[in-house]
Amino acid sequence: MKRLLLFTSLLAAAVTVVCAQESDEQVQARKVALELAGAFSNDGFKIRDGHWTGPIKQGDKTVVAVNLYAGNQYWFSVGANQEVQHIAVQVHDEHGKPMPTEAFQGDDKAAAGFSPTISGQYFVSIAPPADASSTYCLVYSYK
Repeated sequence: MKRLLLFTSLLAAAVTVVCAQESDEQVQARKVALELAGAFSNDGFKIRDGHWTGPIKQGDKTVVAVNLYAGNQYWFSVGANQEVQHIAVQVHDEHGKPMPTEAFQGDDKAAAGFSPTISGQYFVSIAPPADASSTYCLVYSYK
């Protein structure tokens, strides 16, 4: 019985590791996002540990909740796989109202710079162009 329990525990751990692996598209999107975020690190921004990645369908929007602090500056960098052009990133307040941001737009990447005046929860939306699906990766930097 102990062997069966041990085997079951090891099998569950192995399945968890297999499920956690990223696809080639997610790895490519993360590489693009980190390259863009690295440009902001030249201006003193630190890249936050962690990232969000996944598929995004044509006409859909992905929204990520983030806690931001007044007085800090942030850059939200999004990378996509190479098949998509002009992915969009936007910051919204707690009511869903778009916030004014500095914008950067590249072929397979985009970024939004934002400095909140009030600490709290904000939302970052990511959308592919109307005619494409993609895999995205979001990372953010702060100072």
